[in-house]
Amino acid sequence: MTKKLDKNKAPLGSTLAAIGCALLQGLPNQVQAGELEKWDVDAAVLVYSESDSRVQAAEPAVSATRNFDSETKLNIKLVLDTLTGASPNGALPSDQPQTFTRPSGNGSYTTDAGEIPLDDTFRDTRVAASADWSAPVNRSWAYSVGGHFSSEHDYLSLGTNASLSRYLNQKNTTLTLAGGLSLDTISPEGGLPVGLSPMADKGAASFSSDFAASRSGSEDDKQVTDLLLGVTQVINRRTLMQFNYSLNLADGYLTDPYKLVSVLDQPGGTTQEYRYESRPDSRIKQALFGQVKYQLGSGDVADLSYRYQLDDWGLNSHTLEFKYRWDLGRHYLEPQVRWYTQSAVDFYQPYALESQVNAGLDEVTADYRLGDFDAWTLGIRYGYQVTEGQEAYTRLSLYQQTTGDFSSATTPASGNDLPDTTAIMWILGYKF
Repeated sequence: MTKKLDKNKAPLGSTLAAIGCALLQGLPNQVQAGELEKWDVDAAVLVYSESDSRVQAAEPAVSATRNFDSETKLNIKLVLDTLTGASPNGALPSDQPQTFTRPSGNGSYTTDAGEIPLDDTFRDTRVAASADWSAPVNRSWAYSVGGHFSSEHDYLSLGTNASLSRYLNQKNTTLTLAGGLSLDTISPEGGLPVGLSPMADKGAASFSSDFAASRSGSEDDKQVTDLLLGVTQVINRRTLMQFNYSLNLADGYLTDPYKLVSVLDQPGGTTQEYRYESRPDSRIKQALFGQVKYQLGSGDVADLSYRYQLDDWGLNSHTLEFKYRWDLGRHYLEPQVRWYTQSAVDFYQPYALESQVNAGLDEVTADYRLGDFDAWTLGIRYGYQVTEGQEAYTRLSLYQQTTGDFSSATTPASGNDLPDTTAIMWILGYKF
């Protein structure tokens, strides 16, 4: 059976694509005459590894841009993701071994006493492609249009995006309106679990009928709409500022079909059964983003950004990031520090009680990614200009996510905290 990261949390166009980049892309493209009518290619490989071998990822990517003139270009991107490892299934640890039916219904796996339940069949391969065309309308207006495609064995995403930019103040001010639409189809292994239905016991004589009763069909879909309004302002020769507001509307199947919730008889009591999580079928996210880039007299560049996001699920988050690029001639170093914090969604619970389930609990998730947590990223990038127009670069980042604990929520003698995450990300790339 195969699984993947929660796509209900991913922005339009996958983890690596972001419509929020439209503002900087809307700035005049300072391409030199000798670089016209050629392809600029950026090829890179990303390797991601979590501690305790939870999730491992390898992602080669290629981005090719054809410059037709100083403001007209075509960009094509190709990405291949390969994910393996073990992922928390949402259930609580226990003082007794726990056995879970695999989401596909084919087989089961057992977690030792005191251990966080991990499904070790977390693996998938994703192929993604996107194309974007940008060009001026006249001296005061520019536009871009594009589309993307992403395919996995149980997930298909098709989307389109467009932007319109207005240049003011001798092109020192850029106003941008951007939008996108994504149509996704979810077809998980074993079918779609009915929200809050019991997990069928693989060892029970009635397993086949119980498993069928817990499924509502083989696939479902969702629609994601993005809107971005922003302004980019050249303050002076050394300072660039950007501000934008973004709106994300998701409607359809937003539940993670692979996540469970432990049902206890009482707080700190004994696990009675496991239920599939259930999330609302719509979500509205809003975000404000600000960024300042400043070039020092030495040629170094300081980059500071802040993002605030809120949604109607009750989640609020803050992201603060600082990067500093040291210009060392043909070399450069760029250290990075990023801090992220979020509150839990309204229906997050590390477990559910039998009394809640019997009373008709509608929505619940024990997915710690929708709970309270803080995260830090420390990284450094090194680049070397091999020749004119060619650059080799690498980036190494350390990610640390810290969550709360279930000291009052765990079953007896478990003594486990919510699963903190430590990960290393390494990128090696070449531009030519």
